[in-house]
Amino acid sequence: MSMKSDADFIMQEALKAVLPDQAVARALEKKQFGSGKIVLVSIGKAGWQMAKTAVDILGSKLSKGIVVTKYEHSKGDLSGVEIWEAGHPVPDDNSFKATARAIELVKDLTAEDTVVFLISGGGSALFEKPLIPEKELQQLTHDLLASGADIVEMNTIRKRVSAVKGGKFAKLCAPAKVYAVVLSDIIGDPLDMIASGPAYPDSSTAAEAEAIVAKYNLKLSAQAQALLKEETPKSLDNVTTIITGSVRELCKAGAAAAQEKGYKPIVLTDSLTCEAKDAGSFLGSIAAYYSKGTETVAFLAGGETIVKLIGKGKGGRNQEMAIAAAKKIAGLENVAVFSFGSDGTDGPTDAAGGYVDGTTEKILAEKGIKIDAVLADNNAYEALKASGGLLITGATGTNVNDLSMVLIKK
Repeated sequence: MSMKSDADFIMQEALKAVLPDQAVARALEKKQFGSGKIVLVSIGKAGWQMAKTAVDILGSKLSKGIVVTKYEHSKGDLSGVEIWEAGHPVPDDNSFKATARAIELVKDLTAEDTVVFLISGGGSALFEKPLIPEKELQQLTHDLLASGADIVEMNTIRKRVSAVKGGKFAKLCAPAKVYAVVLSDIIGDPLDMIASGPAYPDSSTAAEAEAIVAKYNLKLSAQAQALLKEETPKSLDNVTTIITGSVRELCKAGAAAAQEKGYKPIVLTDSLTCEAKDAGSFLGSIAAYYSKGTETVAFLAGGETIVKLIGKGKGGRNQEMAIAAAKKIAGLENVAVFSFGSDGTDGPTDAAGGYVDGTTEKILAEKGIKIDAVLADNNAYEALKASGGLLITGATGTNVNDLSMVLIKK
């Protein structure tokens, strides 16, 4: 159990380091907002946590506000702020109702007023007013998720069928000023793509959107196809944006925690973006090779992989990555691979990710579970549950991509 304990310790320490509280505090404590109203809008998986800090700092200066976050991600009432929980990764009726309410809160503001807009990952699904029928948007989101499109490709499409994405929400706030504080969940921190950039000029083009539709053979209505041809806002004059938190900090904190446990940390990358099962196989191969050495070492890779849905099982990218690695490290002693999402939810499950070691394949085989079959059915959750490898954190209050690690103990 010692390696599993090490993995749990590293995960928890890394998560502590990327909670948004201090980052939001730094962005707000010395900010001068003038004499007008202050309206708070906080969206994303870290929406409640970010809003809590903002409410504590702004106090009576805050006129009104709203949080739109994922189900089970709220941690209680906030003074003067409406709390909405909604669907993710596919928007639902609560997503649409909460967004309509947010638009209502910023209507009729003046140039003296300010919208404090807190943005974190997950906002693309949670914060939505579709320009196409709601069911069509839900199907399009599902098709994009199943296609293997990366987050930038997905958001390029979603911006064009939305009334709030791609800088459009900032226009709805005008003439009020928008002070946006962004917790990055996309590699490279592209501000126009995080939560689909509701308050940032869009760098993507209509031509790029049409190419993505063709690449993944997406089925769109005539109405959606027409929207794809319309360009999004390319400039905004009422927005100031501050970015805070990223996967680089998650890797740095993970490395420090590993070192505390006696491992020599080596960060391989903070931009892992391939298919999850390929990443797992690669990390497993690294583990197998270095297990022959004499060093106690930890290899770290931050990023966000993708899963192409070919089966009907249950899981997420981090769980699939772990199961794929299990095959490569089968039978090896004192070797483990684990991967987790910093938001605490991996795919449509209650797990943050998965842990495997040299005994995982044997444990599964004894229960009649074959790893190849698990991967073919995208059913990593059930396999990890059977092997005792699910990583459960609950909602963490942050969202800065994923961290995957190889542990080798000598």
